[in-house]
Amino acid sequence: MNQELDFMISFCEEGLLNLTVRSLFLLLIVMPVFGAGKLTKHQWNESKIFPGTHRDYWVYVPEEYDPSTPACLMVFQDGGGFVNSPGKKGYVPDVFDHLIKAGRMPVTVGVFINPGVLPASHPDAQPRFNRSFEYDGMGPRYANFLIEEIIPALGLNISSNPDDRGLCGASSGAIAAFTAAWERPDHFRRVYSMIGTYVGLRGGNDYPTLIRKTEPKPLRIFLQDGENDLNIYGGDWWMANQTMQRALEFAGYEHTHRWDQGGHSREEGNKILEEALTWLWKDHGQVPVATHPEKCQSRASEWLIPGEGWNLVSEGHTWAEGLALTADGTLYFTDVPDNEIFKITPDGQQSLFAKDSARANGIALGPDGTKLYTAGLEVREYDLKSGNFKTLKSEAKANDIVVSHQGHVFFSSPANRTIHQFSLDGKTQHQFRFDHPNGIGLSADQTQLIVCEFNDPFAHTFEVLADGSVTNGQPYFYAQRATTDKNCALDGQCSATNGHLLMGTEAGLQIFDQPGRVQLVLPKPAYEDGRVNYCYLHENLLYIATQKRIYKRKIKLTGAPAWQSPVKPPKPRL
Repeated sequence: MNQELDFMISFCEEGLLNLTVRSLFLLLIVMPVFGAGKLTKHQWNESKIFPGTHRDYWVYVPEEYDPSTPACLMVFQDGGGFVNSPGKKGYVPDVFDHLIKAGRMPVTVGVFINPGVLPASHPDAQPRFNRSFEYDGMGPRYANFLIEEIIPALGLNISSNPDDRGLCGASSGAIAAFTAAWERPDHFRRVYSMIGTYVGLRGGNDYPTLIRKTEPKPLRIFLQDGENDLNIYGGDWWMANQTMQRALEFAGYEHTHRWDQGGHSREEGNKILEEALTWLWKDHGQVPVATHPEKCQSRASEWLIPGEGWNLVSEGHTWAEGLALTADGTLYFTDVPDNEIFKITPDGQQSLFAKDSARANGIALGPDGTKLYTAGLEVREYDLKSGNFKTLKSEAKANDIVVSHQGHVFFSSPANRTIHQFSLDGKTQHQFRFDHPNGIGLSADQTQLIVCEFNDPFAHTFEVLADGSVTNGQPYFYAQRATTDKNCALDGQCSATNGHLLMGTEAGLQIFDQPGRVQLVLPKPAYEDGRVNYCYLHENLLYIATQKRIYKRKIKLTGAPAWQSPVKPPKPRL
């Protein structure tokens, strides 16, 4: 406020005007000078995602809102703090009124929502305060709460375009805003983060690593923090926010930041609210929020091709799994619960290859590329030309399978907690115990057998001897854990000629270097896909199977399928 306004308020407060005049005068000077939007208060006590919780929320609808035209949306966490101080810095309805009228942001509905509280069951008990669980927790739970419960309850014409949606919060509310956009960029793409809690409370300290390793997402982020922010048991907020900024820069994200002298308070973030919102919404309707491969320094810029995203190959399956491609590019895959094997020819024609497949899961081509080997209740050999099969192992209870160029067949049996080997010429047969086997594969040079543990983040390697037996096992590959609370679900895998290993997991498709470190994570193409179950690299075409769909995309890595001749990869950087 300017000096004249300060003087007039002081004059009123000294009682030099009577109460009626003073009240009227104060109302006039503090009421929004841009005012037109309407703010209403509501309660949400019907959550299924956070059952039993009660919370207040407020909805701001600008004067310019037209029910016939989809409006943009911005959601503020700890919402009461942004709307309970009319006339003060950080009172968002005033800022929205001003920026919308000035054309510096689009017509935007504001939702200001408090964290949930589970009421106490009796007077001598405390309520359960859900704030840290909802806000600091990793994974899509909070984003889905907004998408599935709060936004539909508004009863307004809200745009479904993720480019039209933003989030804001401070402290734990800031990491909640970032997490919602990170997990569901199909719904939110703009984030204003004040004094964000990117520290070790519920896994938020992992974000800088995740940002560096994950294929960049189309997000725009404004970070604010001060050098006097918290430094306590969970971490150093000031350093964590700078580490976030460095990670965003490394991965080529649209982002900016404002560092100041402030502490753990919204005071400094409120001061620059207009600046932050103007930057977040700049060029809206003209230039969408996008990724920037030319700025990205991660492995994504080395292995992915700009503009080459996932392309849908097949959908409508109950549980798509094993993948195999012949030399001419014909794709075979399984649908486990439906007990079927499909094939798709290079011209895109899909047909049923086999039914009553003994619940085939993993599949693999044989050394000459004319036979298909399947792992299910039985291990079978299918002739690709006739479709006829013979059973090689009955009652195998097999999950996944790989066949080397030398004719060694390896399959995993989770039910029996074993790994089995036999040779196609019948000369050798071995088995060894493995507690929770799942996906199985071979290195590019076929000297290492790779076996995944389903529950843990490890894939083990074993040296393959000439007779097909294995030795010298180690829990060698360490996968990136998913942000959900589910199992790591390490599954189907394939190798590249440079020695890298590609593996389907709960977190998406993960690419490891030869020393066993995750270099890049490709998120599943759509949220509802379920985990990535299987992958196959055919020349430069990468195929993945999710629960219901098969996708492909062109990448810069080249496949080294086990049924073909071994490939000696270059020595890795250690």
